[in-house]
Amino acid sequence: MSATQQVTAPQDYEVGKYSIGEVVARTGLTAHTLRWYERIGLMRHVSRQGPGTGRDGNGRGSRRRYSDHDLDWLEFVGKMRLTGMPVADMLRYAELVRLGDETRAARRELLQDHREEVRNRISDLQSCLLVIDYKIETYADAERSNDDEHSQDEHSQAG
Repeated sequence: MSATQQVTAPQDYEVGKYSIGEVVARTGLTAHTLRWYERIGLMRHVSRQGPGTGRDGNGRGSRRRYSDHDLDWLEFVGKMRLTGMPVADMLRYAELVRLGDETRAARRELLQDHREEVRNRISDLQSCLLVIDYKIETYADAERSNDDEHSQDEHSQAG
């Protein structure tokens, strides 16, 4: 459960109350990215407010209004992106969510597979970190050795 869900009454959770600019400020995503997520189906249809919302249904001239639910979804998608989940897998997950509760097992399996990939990446990164640590220590040893030699040269020249 996110911080948004903890402080929001259930009936207000789905109400569109944030402008695209406010969502950009809260999430760090660009307006272009938010629109792209909606266009490709990664995000459910965002509610609209203002001119065009009721005329022909196309929303021209209206403004997107994001809900706390939308913000929580964007937070989840951000975590999946950060962990390297391919957009195709995120789209599949979003589709499964829209299909309802009967897809819970498929969603769990998709996330379990991704978790395994993340764990493998973490292991690879830990191995890389060991190499970096080794190189840092090698340079530190060389610097200490050089300092020792330089110090001995100064003593021999002074005497």
